[in-house]
Amino acid sequence: MKKFRIFVLVTLLLVVLAGAIGAGGAWYWAHRPMQLPADRVDFVVEPGASPRTIARALNKAGVPVWEPGFVWMARLSEQDKLIKAGGYQAINGDSPWLLLHRLARGDMSQRQLTLLEGWNFRQIRQALRDHPDIKQTLDGVSDEELMARLGSDIKHPEGLFFPDTYVFTPGSTDYDILRRAYQEGQRVLADIWDKRSPDIPLATPYEALIMASIVEKETGHGPERARVSGVFSNRLRLGMLLQTDPTVIYGMGEAYQGRIRKRDLQTDTPWNTYTRPGLPPTPIAAAGRAALLAAVQPEKHKFIFFVSRGNGTSEFAVTLADHNRNVSRYILGQGQNQ
Repeated sequence: MKKFRIFVLVTLLLVVLAGAIGAGGAWYWAHRPMQLPADRVDFVVEPGASPRTIARALNKAGVPVWEPGFVWMARLSEQDKLIKAGGYQAINGDSPWLLLHRLARGDMSQRQLTLLEGWNFRQIRQALRDHPDIKQTLDGVSDEELMARLGSDIKHPEGLFFPDTYVFTPGSTDYDILRRAYQEGQRVLADIWDKRSPDIPLATPYEALIMASIVEKETGHGPERARVSGVFSNRLRLGMLLQTDPTVIYGMGEAYQGRIRKRDLQTDTPWNTYTRPGLPPTPIAAAGRAALLAAVQPEKHKFIFFVSRGNGTSEFAVTLADHNRNVSRYILGQGQNQ
């Protein structure tokens, strides 16, 4: 019995000792300065990122953080609930605890601006104006002057600024961010154009950009992008009018109030594809990579009509009779069809 008591006592002491060593080791790890590959390492915390996702992003950026330890440290301290999305810097000599505390305080070294897929240039400019950390330098600068400053031979800016999240330091100018978005757009477009199918009815990368902008506005359902692009490609080959509502809306500008009437479809503008054949003269929105790829790799089929089902997907048809039946079924005689 005595030996048993001694055994229990020794076991408890060992458990306590192990716990103390573990706690000490955890404290030492959390407060030990990290060795970084540079004096400062930039990284981005995406909206909604979990501690585990952040730890992986840190390691990818070159910040040596032990993932399980960072996760438990964030959760046990409840600082995981305070972490704010944005651009940060890890400074050589930071400990994991200090870095976590910086994220929870929102002590950002950088800011970010997201340009959304489907935005037109007017919306992009407004987002730049609304950001408190962006210096405004383009007030009074015309679109043509801006494009000339960017070195573009295209005078109309629509669709030329790639939708993405751009990280910048406070005080960066609106021109700085637009220049980056323009250069990224040119890079992505060149890359996508090299992947084009050989028989697409598009002659230039700019035409692909126009087609992609229509696809971007016509459907947000990823699996249907290539099919929608195939419809418009078929129409171009057949010499049919594209008859796509988003181009009419774009041509209406600020006169559009959320509804298209029959007279709007009949009112001619350079972008009205009900009154003018072929592609419109410019893109109508910023197209993302998926829409660009769909534009140059359209699905091969015989569909030349489609109509929205009202749930984000579309019903496709080969003949006008089938299309009219689809319109009757899904639009209930409202006349909103493509």
